[in-house]
Amino acid sequence: MLCAIALIGVSALGCAFPRGGGQILDKDKLDVEMPADEGAGKSPKSSSSQKPPGDVIRGQSPGPGYGQAYAPPVNSPYGQRPSNDSGGDYAPGNSNLTRGPMPVSGAPFGPGTQGVGSRFPAVNANGGAPPVFNPASAPIGAPLGASAPPAGGGVISNFQPGGALPAPPPDVNAQGGLAQPGVGGPLIGSGLPGGLGAQPVSAQPGLGAPGTPYNPYFNDPNGIPQTYQEALSRPSDLDVFVQEARTGKFQFGAAVNSNTGLTGQITVEERNFNIFRVPRSWEDLTSGGAFRGGGQFLQIQAYPGTIFQSYSASLTEPYLFGSDISGTVSGYYFNRNYFDYFETRVGGTVGGGYRLTPDISVQGTMRMEDVTISNPRVLGVPQLDQVLGRNALYGSKISVMRDTRDIPFAPTEGNLVRASFEQVFGTYVFPKFDLTYYQYLTLRQRPDGSGRHVLGLATQLGFEGANAPMFEHYFAGGYTTLRGFYFRGASPVVNTVKVGGTFQFINSVEYQFPLTADDMIKSVVFCDFGAVEPTASFSQKFRVSPGFGFRINIPAMGPAPLAFDFAFPVVKESFDQRQTFSFFMGVSRQ
Repeated sequence: MLCAIALIGVSALGCAFPRGGGQILDKDKLDVEMPADEGAGKSPKSSSSQKPPGDVIRGQSPGPGYGQAYAPPVNSPYGQRPSNDSGGDYAPGNSNLTRGPMPVSGAPFGPGTQGVGSRFPAVNANGGAPPVFNPASAPIGAPLGASAPPAGGGVISNFQPGGALPAPPPDVNAQGGLAQPGVGGPLIGSGLPGGLGAQPVSAQPGLGAPGTPYNPYFNDPNGIPQTYQEALSRPSDLDVFVQEARTGKFQFGAAVNSNTGLTGQITVEERNFNIFRVPRSWEDLTSGGAFRGGGQFLQIQAYPGTIFQSYSASLTEPYLFGSDISGTVSGYYFNRNYFDYFETRVGGTVGGGYRLTPDISVQGTMRMEDVTISNPRVLGVPQLDQVLGRNALYGSKISVMRDTRDIPFAPTEGNLVRASFEQVFGTYVFPKFDLTYYQYLTLRQRPDGSGRHVLGLATQLGFEGANAPMFEHYFAGGYTTLRGFYFRGASPVVNTVKVGGTFQFINSVEYQFPLTADDMIKSVVFCDFGAVEPTASFSQKFRVSPGFGFRINIPAMGPAPLAFDFAFPVVKESFDQRQTFSFFMGVSRQ
């Protein structure tokens, strides 16, 4: 019987004190992974949605699990719509720890425990609340109601009024043996929940008077502090053992929609990248230690498609040169076969950002692009003829953004406001100003927060200088601007060529409500209205296109719902190209 009990005790101690499994925390390389947002689910969101390359703002994680303000992809029916449709198809540059103190003595959480951190109110032996205890005047560990500390001082858990300590039960080993879990009597010592490895209150050989704590992990040569003030003034060494969470992500998927056709997606991300930690041995590569540990964010994306292709890579340093300013560099390649011509862009961006408040941030960006226009469908159109061949663009932009949305992919509350000004020079010199505003209001919901009825309002306002080239113009038409029209089908036309304009004013009102109890299927009614003009005036008709649609959420296919919309233009121009049905379908896995 004694042998069996001994074996059980050894097994219990082995489970309570596992060996290995962690590393000592290095404060310079600490990486804490926040839970996925959500909005994600941010599955960013999978758990997360794919985020187009862009500038990262100080305080916003470039990764979804870090809370970055999210600009949806161009093939997403939600959130921000591109302010520049010509550029809308590409994105240039674009350990669970429990807080709170542990019990002083390591006594188990529960009624009767007086240690700090107890989850229940402390009670005395008679069931009442304990007397008021003034830690500023009494020695640490003094029993409640006692006028002096126990002999030898020390820390005592499970205080009892009157200053008397109960004698240990007969079956407790009072001669130095460890008290077993579940054995009665006040316990002190190890600092571990549940009293594992604690000593009984009775005197121990070589450990001093009753009440003196014994802790093999902390041995202070100055002795135990006797007062509250003394304890506060004495620093303590603390080793924290952690295991780094997964910081890399590989995601792939595909999407098909009425604007861009069939498109694939491959994304590689690392949220703890270190460009300066080059491998010094083969083991650095095989163990995953190379190029990791610096807290930088690396993202590589590829979007091969039938109508357009986009490839990009970006690197973000959240604390540039140890400051509160973030820095981002990126490079990209993009091409698209438009109906009237073929466009190719190669370039890069350099930018920095700073967060003013939790909701407001500013950023500055420099872009450098080489734009090539080829294969014109029609010659003799001045706006198209002047941009044929290679064009060099260099832009300097500053933007301010306020984002209070609750979920980036399908917001139900909050708003997004972004204002930007860019001065472009190179082959063409012109200014450009854009303002976008989105507001989401929950009108009603079930008591548990589900079944939300959401009203969404959106406005896009933009204008640019008269010298802006055609490939930088605004265009309207398609599910990201004006539904009920083909992609770019509600834009100014010259000799059958859609040349776009230098002024846009696009608006949308949408009401979304659930059709099923589980919110899997929702319906929307909407009205899109606005126009794109050759100049800052309303020389053409103000298009109006009401309609309805459906949203189907299938978690196995990713966070973005399937979208199917039917729109019926009631105000239009004779040269507009109408399209009643528009859609988006996508799937992503990681």
